[in-house]
Amino acid sequence: MSIGRESYFLHKLHSLTGIIPVGYYLVQHLTLNTFTLAGPEYFNSVIHFFESMPPHFLYTLKAVAIWIPLIFHAVYGLFISSRALPNITMKAFRYRENWMYTMQRVTGFMAFAFLIYHMYTTSVTGALYGAHYIQYAAWQEKLTSYNYAFLILYMFGVITCTYHFSYGIWNFCIRWGLTISEKSQLTMQKFSFFCFIILTLMGWAALAGFLIHPIQQSISV
Repeated sequence: MSIGRESYFLHKLHSLTGIIPVGYYLVQHLTLNTFTLAGPEYFNSVIHFFESMPPHFLYTLKAVAIWIPLIFHAVYGLFISSRALPNITMKAFRYRENWMYTMQRVTGFMAFAFLIYHMYTTSVTGALYGAHYIQYAAWQEKLTSYNYAFLILYMFGVITCTYHFSYGIWNFCIRWGLTISEKSQLTMQKFSFFCFIILTLMGWAALAGFLIHPIQQSISV
């Protein structure tokens, strides 16, 4: 197979990995992060749970279930985007679906950059310097520093990831032949928009959880 040609199999695999496991991990990750609303001890208990796993098992799980599928999805997605021909500037193609298609590509780039930064400041930092660098107090300090600049960054990062995934559900169902009729595609489009709103609110609620509890003593991060 020529590297310059798109592959039907890789297209399918790219679409699938966007839902399972990458999309599943996004939903699970946002759900667990809403534990911030309950308080520092609840959020930290999630971190303690994963840290209590044997290191080899934990890193193997992360590599197989998160890192490898995510890297493949991102890299092949960049390849697909490089060959795409946006048509939103053409009057005959200024439809909602075309804007959704374009935003899917744009948010893909943004989400990839954000996730690289996020993974470095969580998985990598935690492994190098200890779990206390990614516990509640450290996150609270980080998100409230520099006039809440990091909070704004994370709010933006959340919405790029949730849009990319939610639109990907609609696209996945079409690509895999699950929604063939125009009516079924419209229904799935509404469902995807609903997912986008719910997941975004979950992510922002998790961030708000770091602001509504008393300031915790922390180390600088």
